[in-house]
Amino acid sequence: MAENAAAKQTVSVGQTVNGTVELIAPYGAFVRLETGQKSMIHISELSHSYVKRVEDMLELGQKITAKVIKIDEKGRIDISLKALQVREVRPPARREEDFEKKLNSFLKFSDEKIADLNTKNKGSRGNTGKRRTGGTGNKK
Repeated sequence: MAENAAAKQTVSVGQTVNGTVELIAPYGAFVRLETGQKSMIHISELSHSYVKRVEDMLELGQKITAKVIKIDEKGRIDISLKALQVREVRPPARREEDFEKKLNSFLKFSDEKIADLNTKNKGSRGNTGKRRTGGTGNKK
């Protein structure tokens, strides 16, 4: 048991480690670290972009370099490829202009729709839409 506890101390959160992919599952992959410890990399930690299948990113026996992101109370090690990748920084979209364009387009469409409804209603103003019933109304 002392050896097992000592092995757990060989990696720490934030450390970059090397390992070999041993098993691929639908939710991630299990990696044997150079220290001999087993670790897991979740599918969400493979890339900043969407990954449909783990096999699209990793293959059995592949050597990888990853970052330790978590070691839980049971000593399980979670690693991440994504943490070592530089995320593309896209310039912010010109939201105000986009919003103004959408708003103007909506207002124009709305005005046209109201005008069209008003035109249709003008022709049917004589009919209020109420039905006459054969009840006891006052006739003069």
